[in-house]
Amino acid sequence: MSIKLKKFKIARRLGAGVFDKTQSQKFALANAKKRTTGRRPRVTDYGLQLIEKQRVRVMYGVREKQFRNYINKAIGATKQGASPALALFKSLESRLDNIVYRLGLAESRRMARQMVSHGHFTVNGKKTTIPSYSLRVNDELAIREGSKDIKIFELIDNKLKNHTAPNWLKWNAKQRSAVVAGEPTDPDSFLNFNSVIEFYSR
Repeated sequence: MSIKLKKFKIARRLGAGVFDKTQSQKFALANAKKRTTGRRPRVTDYGLQLIEKQRVRVMYGVREKQFRNYINKAIGATKQGASPALALFKSLESRLDNIVYRLGLAESRRMARQMVSHGHFTVNGKKTTIPSYSLRVNDELAIREGSKDIKIFELIDNKLKNHTAPNWLKWNAKQRSAVVAGEPTDPDSFLNFNSVIEFYSR
């Protein structure tokens, strides 16, 4: 099965929002046709929570073992009076690959992971090749000097003119760098982080 068909199959099960390429009218029409020709089974509460968990994990591209670590960290945040659902959201949004994607430097999180792994970015002046690296407030992400002239960044300035990054990320076009100006805000309405925490708390 090709990667494209595999993604479409996953998106039919979890929702179009899990991948950028399935958030299209073409996919919506194909999916609607599929639903009208097939019988939809009843989904239990457990099944619904499982779907919500898979949505978050697949959307951010995190493996199950690593995702469990994020969950444990989020649940542990309750000791400081924090919401575990919000803590989970912030941890996932603060990943280096996600920030590269949110800034518009990559068309998908998958592409962002590859770009990070290939060493195209620095964090606070040091080359970082770990997609899951967590950035904090005031950290600076930049396109590595030796990567600024490669093909994938040739038209980046024009591309970013039509892109709106989250307000907690501040992009400097001249320096080709960004600063984490605050903590992640506004979780995607497609995702239910509370349900994910409930799934692991059963």
